[in-house]
Amino acid sequence: MMTRRKTKHVPGERLIRTLGSWVLATLWTMGHMFLFLINSCSFAFIPPFKFRQLLREIRFIGTKSMTVIFLMGSFTGMVLALQIYHTLSKFGSEAMLGPAVSLSLIRELGPVLCALTITGRAGSALTAEIGIMRITEQIDALTAMALNPLRYLIIPKIVAAIIVFPLLTCIFDVVGIYGGYLVGVKLLGLSSGVYFSQMKHFVDIQDIMIGFYKAFAFGILVLWVCCYKGFYTGYGAEGVSKSTTEAVVMSSVLILVSDYVLGAFFIT
Repeated sequence: MMTRRKTKHVPGERLIRTLGSWVLATLWTMGHMFLFLINSCSFAFIPPFKFRQLLREIRFIGTKSMTVIFLMGSFTGMVLALQIYHTLSKFGSEAMLGPAVSLSLIRELGPVLCALTITGRAGSALTAEIGIMRITEQIDALTAMALNPLRYLIIPKIVAAIIVFPLLTCIFDVVGIYGGYLVGVKLLGLSSGVYFSQMKHFVDIQDIMIGFYKAFAFGILVLWVCCYKGFYTGYGAEGVSKSTTEAVVMSSVLILVSDYVLGAFFIT
């Protein structure tokens, strides 16, 4: 009679297996997302292009986000001016308030906060929209009608984000700078000439281009993640809610991570 040999369990084997499974699943997801982006962008250069759909997405992502961008930009600039002024006053450098506010907004806070705001307002809605189309089999219907869903649904959204994100970031920066002007000049008594003249000396075109590059990268990143999560959502209301939450969280984290990477790249 044969006896089954007992296998010896290595200490920590379950932990190693779990960690390995998580790493493999993460690598597979990253590869699948990258292929999704490549396949989607490849259709952007194949006519015909959906210009009407593009205008609709620009209106949804850009025009309908103007109100919250104005509010976020103005109060961000006001808070920056209030806090930076009291810091600079300890060193007798109140005249540097304008450059400090403008550089903070143009290089860092403008692109990041604008991207996070659009992610919460438009990115979540787009993920839910595509997810609902998936669970109601509208995407399958497009495929059955010989219409490529990537060309029809994804490309207009990504192109619209590439156009809208830098423009909204510029509006955010300008509104934030004037918000800092209201606090620094009207509330704290700083000279308006000093506020803007010092800004002219310390802010150059390189700082503006850094903010532009970041906004451009965030636009691709946010819509890539949101469209992917919506396109491959699970079935049912729970699947849509889960995909929407994952899209917002992942986009927000990747915005902050890519901001550091791009910031370190441009500094060096």
